[in-house]
Amino acid sequence: MGAPSSFGTHHEQVVFCHDEASGLRAIIALYSTALGPGLGGTRFFPYASETDALADVLNLSQGMAYKTALAGLDLGGGKAVIIGDPRTDKSEALLRAYGRFVQSLNGRYFTACDVGTYSTDMDVIARESDFVTGRTVGHGGAGDSSVLTAFGVHQGMRAAAQFAWGDASLAGKRVGIAGVGKVGRHLTAHLVEEDARVVVTDIDSEAVARLVQQYPSIEVAESTDALIAADLDVYAPCALGGALDEKSLETLTAKVVAGAANNQLAHEGIGKLLSDRGMVYAPDYCVNAGGVIQVADELDPSGFSFERAKARATGIFDTTLSVLERAASEDITTAEAADRQAEQRIREIGRLGQIRLP
Repeated sequence: MGAPSSFGTHHEQVVFCHDEASGLRAIIALYSTALGPGLGGTRFFPYASETDALADVLNLSQGMAYKTALAGLDLGGGKAVIIGDPRTDKSEALLRAYGRFVQSLNGRYFTACDVGTYSTDMDVIARESDFVTGRTVGHGGAGDSSVLTAFGVHQGMRAAAQFAWGDASLAGKRVGIAGVGKVGRHLTAHLVEEDARVVVTDIDSEAVARLVQQYPSIEVAESTDALIAADLDVYAPCALGGALDEKSLETLTAKVVAGAANNQLAHEGIGKLLSDRGMVYAPDYCVNAGGVIQVADELDPSGFSFERAKARATGIFDTTLSVLERAASEDITTAEAADRQAEQRIREIGRLGQIRLP
C-alpha cells in the first residue's frame, strides 16, 4: 500500500499548518460538512513521520463524519493532529498558533480534546479561535468529554450483550479493558457498579495501580496480548486504533467486542473474520459517540446541559442495537451496517441543503 494521499478518500479539505517559531506542525482534515460544520478533536502525538500523521488524521476525520451522522447530530466530520510529544512540545504559543489556523477555516471546523489534549488546552486555543468545544466548566464548557464517552460505550456494550445473549445485563460477565486512561477509567466504574468482573491492562502501570486501589475487585493482565488471550465474555479496546488484527483474533475468545478506541479494525477484512467466528463487534464510532455528543451540546444556543447530553447519549443503546440487527438482516458485517446507516443519513439529510432558503 502506498503513502496516503493528501486528498484522502473523498475528503473535502486537508490543511497543513506550520508555525516554525512555536514548533507547530499540524494537519486538519475535513471529511464532510454535508450535515454541518466538521467537529472532531485535536490529537497531540509523537508520530514517527508526517505520513503516519496524515494517515491517522484522514482515518479519524472520516470516522468522525460517520460518528456524528450515526449519533443524529447536525454536524460533519473533521479531525486534527499536532505532531510532537505533548509532554515536552506543548506550549501556550504553539496552542495559540494552532488556534489561529482553526479560526482561519471560519467555522468549517470545530475542535475539541483528544489524545494528548485537555479542556485546559481548549481554553488556550479559544483565545485565538471562536470554534472550540470541550472547554472547561469554568468557561461554560462541557469539561472532560471522556465522561460521556465511557457512558456511551457502556450503553453500546449493553446493547451488544442484548443482541448476543438476549439480556443487556453485564452482571457476572468477564470484561477485559485494554487501556485505562481517561475513558477506560470511567468505563471500569460503570462495569464495577453493574457487578461485572473486570480485567484491565495498560502500558502505564501507575494508572493501573490507581485503578486497583480504587476498585480492589478488578483483575490485572500483564499485557494486552495476555488480556486478549484470557477467558473473556467482552473485550473493550480503549487505547489507540488497530487493536483487532489477524494476530489478536487467533487468541481472542470474547463473544462481544465493544470499546472506546477509534479505528479498531486493522483493515476491513477483520470485520468479516469476527462475523465468521460468531463474535459480535459493536462498531467503535457507534458506541464511542458519547464524547462528541457531550462537546456538541456546547454549541446549543442555550448553553451546555450535561443532563441533556447524557439523555442523548443514552440513545447509543438503541442505535447500536439497530446496527447489529441491520447487519444480521442484510447479512453484512456490523462495520458495514454502521457505515450504511451513517452514509444513508448523510445522503438523505445532507440533500436538504439543496432546498434554497432566503
